[in-house]
Amino acid sequence: MLLSKVKKRAFELADDLELIDFGFALPYTWVLIEGLEGKALGVAMTLPEEVQRYTNSIIEPSLRAFIERADSLNVIERTLGLAAINAVSQYHIDLSNVEWADVLDLLPENVGKIAMIGNMPPLAKALREKGAETFVFERNAKLWDKDTYSDALEYHLLPEMDVVIASASCLVNGTIDMLLGRARKARLFVLTGPTGQLLPEFLRGTKVTHLASMKVTDIERAILGLKLGSFRGFEEGNRKYVAKVR
Repeated sequence: MLLSKVKKRAFELADDLELIDFGFALPYTWVLIEGLEGKALGVAMTLPEEVQRYTNSIIEPSLRAFIERADSLNVIERTLGLAAINAVSQYHIDLSNVEWADVLDLLPENVGKIAMIGNMPPLAKALREKGAETFVFERNAKLWDKDTYSDALEYHLLPEMDVVIASASCLVNGTIDMLLGRARKARLFVLTGPTGQLLPEFLRGTKVTHLASMKVTDIERAILGLKLGSFRGFEEGNRKYVAKVR
């Protein structure tokens, strides 16, 4: 499991970092940490449709306790774990070589077939306006529209795709390993969204080529948005970037 490998790398960078605050909330679960270089905020998309029982084995919250649960079968623990790993990643990430850009800027002309994992309507519309043959897959039936395929078809169709743009929530729902394994033809494999705040080096050696995520530039404003359950409020404290993995 990819998250099992990622958490080992995160543990190596978690020394001298302290858990300051956290919340399992909508739309994002968040973890705030602090070290000698200041504070960092990590988030992971909360997927209420994945929650079966609202239980948690963590008795004493800590940064290491959260990271340890990143590959848990309990989705609440897994979400907190990934948010904690993202906080560690954002504390250490070097953004001097990233592009302050959007995922659309990565796509070459005549891109071929694009798979979008997770229905992101504005992005899907923009891709289709560019003339790209776009296949949108979504697990949550509440987010389906007339142009959306069930995620059950990913296994069969991904080997045909030239580009994969995946919501980084695939790390939370545990489908990332299958996606990477099936996307054999993909020249670009982009993890996108706030949940993709991982250090690029954590994903080297995989088929992931880019992380298109957000750097929190105003922590107080972003946390207020998260506490109020507002994606727009959270986004106002962020700046989009694209980082190469390989």
